[in-house]
Amino acid sequence: MQRQLADANFIHLTPVQAAALPPALEGRDVLATAQTGTGKTLSFLIPLIERMAADSKDAKALILLPTRELAMQVLDAWRNLTQGQGKAALVCGGLAEGPQLSDIRRGARLIVATPGRLEDYLSRKLVNLSGVKMLVLDEVDRMLDMGFKPAIRRIAAVLPQDRQTLCYSATLSEEIREVAGLYLRNPVRIDITSALKPSPNVKLQTFEVPVDKKQELLEHLLGSNDGSFMVFVRTKHGADRVARRLSRAGFAAAPIHGDRSQSQRSSALRGFAEGRHRVLVATDVVARGIDVADVAHVVNYDLPKEAEDFVHRVGRTGRAGSRGVASTFAAPDETHALNKIERMLTVTSAKYRVRPNHARAGQPA
Repeated sequence: MQRQLADANFIHLTPVQAAALPPALEGRDVLATAQTGTGKTLSFLIPLIERMAADSKDAKALILLPTRELAMQVLDAWRNLTQGQGKAALVCGGLAEGPQLSDIRRGARLIVATPGRLEDYLSRKLVNLSGVKMLVLDEVDRMLDMGFKPAIRRIAAVLPQDRQTLCYSATLSEEIREVAGLYLRNPVRIDITSALKPSPNVKLQTFEVPVDKKQELLEHLLGSNDGSFMVFVRTKHGADRVARRLSRAGFAAAPIHGDRSQSQRSSALRGFAEGRHRVLVATDVVARGIDVADVAHVVNYDLPKEAEDFVHRVGRTGRAGSRGVASTFAAPDETHALNKIERMLTVTSAKYRVRPNHARAGQPA
């Protein structure tokens, strides 16, 4: 394992890894509060791989996650760490059932799943989880937001009682405490992010800009800054429109949202990660499932509704110690809402005002 970690250039532990790895390796249950981008995936994959190597060949592990993209990324990380050894199955909606069921029947010891599809397989008696010795609930706050609480309950009901459970969440609401009380036994409590807040590695800046000048300002930022951009919009139609306009202006852009097919979403994400698309235009539905290294700039093209969404959007950049920039576009009648978000998060951003007839001239407010 140490050799594989070194080969993957993992040298220094992040705070969540340093806190979670010792108790998890000892077999303790863990309840960890940590944002995305803090290295939590390794903090549960390493104990999981070690446990499966030490236990009998019948011992299995289950990882539940909120989105397909996140499930696929976690499975890729597992394959990189194990160098392709061992059998695993991806279980999620939007993909053909055949390959998933085939991997399960061939004896997959690890199942990486979204709750809806896995519950469907359980109800049809297509999967047997009686051998699961380790359960990981990742981004459990997001799973609850998406309405997966009943599915998680039904899945947990068929798992062995003597399993080890690791639970990760960005926040610790009463609902999440309730989930922890139901599924964890005397867990070690780890709190890496006691306050919901953007990473200090991200430079925050706000542009007060008329709605009809947002596109021009976005193109100006693309033209005057280097690196990749992740642009967040409120609607699926808006994502398509912004990406289409950027492409017409000569910027390699791709949209990603819930109405795109899985192959389209995978292609957009892969093209962005590999640099073929400089811009990924996304809605919040898929934002939490996107983990791409070295995103230089996040743009809140549309203002997020909640402070938590602001943190998760901004968290796409400035990851793993790198630095990033987050720009928020606010129409004149949205400045009050933005100020409220900043007060809740106790952050301030550099403020600029765009003249109505000249989106390229950002003037300090």
